[in-house]
Amino acid sequence: FEYGAAMVTNVRIAVGAPDMRNKLMTEGKLVTYGIYFDVNKDVVKPESYGTLKEIAAILNEVPDVQVKIVGHTDSDGADAANLDLSKRRAASVKNELVKSFGVNGDRLVTDGMGESQPVASNDTPANKALNRRVEFIKL
Repeated sequence: FEYGAAMVTNVRIAVGAPDMRNKLMTEGKLVTYGIYFDVNKDVVKPESYGTLKEIAAILNEVPDVQVKIVGHTDSDGADAANLDLSKRRAASVKNELVKSFGVNGDRLVTDGMGESQPVASNDTPANKALNRRVEFIKL
């Protein structure tokens, strides 16, 4: 290529709000991987706020829609502990949406599935990361 031309090698395309909105409002389910927690913790990490902001914008745009927030974990740790952790994480996501982004909490219910509904085998770190997710389901 030309002298002085820049080559971009590390490009990440963020999922835009229209796609997120379509998944939730049309397909009825939005699976997110952009909501982060420390290991065995239920406090939403600051790097999650971009994703939460997009979700809050969608929810605030359609104030009559009710949504279930469902937490999922990987298989590390005991089943009962993961179930409890996933429920606490879903509640934490709800609290952030209400407190930080003004979403009406009466529209949001929470649940946790622990490790019971994996989307990938738990045999590699990458697959475990796929199983650690938060889903938003239109009710």
